[in-house]
Amino acid sequence: MSCLCTVTAQQMADTSLVTKLSNPYHKFKKGPKVFIDETHDNFHTKAGRFKPFSELLTQDGYQVKPMLNFDDLSATDILVISNAIHSKNVGNWMQPIYSAFSTEEIKAIKKWVSNGGRLFIIADHMPFSGATNALAESFGFEFCDGFAQLSQPRREPDVFSEENKRLISSPLTDGTFGTALNSVTTFTGSSFQMPSEATGVLKFLKGDTCLQPEIAWQFDDDTKVKDLEDSYQGAIMNFGKGKLAVFGEAAQFTAQVVTNNNGTFRFGFNSEHAPNNIDFLRNLMLWLSAKDAK
Repeated sequence: MSCLCTVTAQQMADTSLVTKLSNPYHKFKKGPKVFIDETHDNFHTKAGRFKPFSELLTQDGYQVKPMLNFDDLSATDILVISNAIHSKNVGNWMQPIYSAFSTEEIKAIKKWVSNGGRLFIIADHMPFSGATNALAESFGFEFCDGFAQLSQPRREPDVFSEENKRLISSPLTDGTFGTALNSVTTFTGSSFQMPSEATGVLKFLKGDTCLQPEIAWQFDDDTKVKDLEDSYQGAIMNFGKGKLAVFGEAAQFTAQVVTNNNGTFRFGFNSEHAPNNIDFLRNLMLWLSAKDAK
């Protein structure tokens, strides 16, 4: 989502980025219907911080719309839920973190995926991972509601690569769907443990950590720390007749700028540190939209 020094209120979509694809995977506005959830006080919306995400997918031929009512679920090919949050935690990023989803919504989403729907869950660092955990748990995933980080100097993005053994070969990276990749960059997100049926993509190693403060962004010597061995920040899974992608960081899939006392910084697929992220997102969407169950 951002570097550990970021004040989230300053995050904005990078409007200077204009995405042009020379080889779109679908004919313009003829591809699958992608709905971006805006019914759960989402931090990322189609016309907001996920505008670059929406524009990239539109360039790739997808029909991208905001989801303003869950009655639209039946008209959706791919549902994207990014950083949902309960109304009690809007502007109140401290424990307790409430589930953004009702029991009825979770049942409806799970049934929709089982019947062939394609679901893309993104739950960033606290409080978004906590707000999404009940939905994720219904599919067998469990989030650490905190701030995940690689064992490296801070103020740097997290690079998951074949070289550091954190990028796991999968249909999203081996060229089965789209372009073969050897690294993906994220910008401070969350972590999760996944069910055995899932395929890990972005994997943490021993020494990587999840910091779990009582209040988001406030860390001290008493902050709970969890080692992230056998945890992940990205995974995919077939579920019934449908498909599910779960990721613990949102900025990697869009383009944002943040301004603070040190200047203006780009983070997301507009960052010089994330040369493969556009292709990674395109691969992921291609996998989600494919008719087969691979």
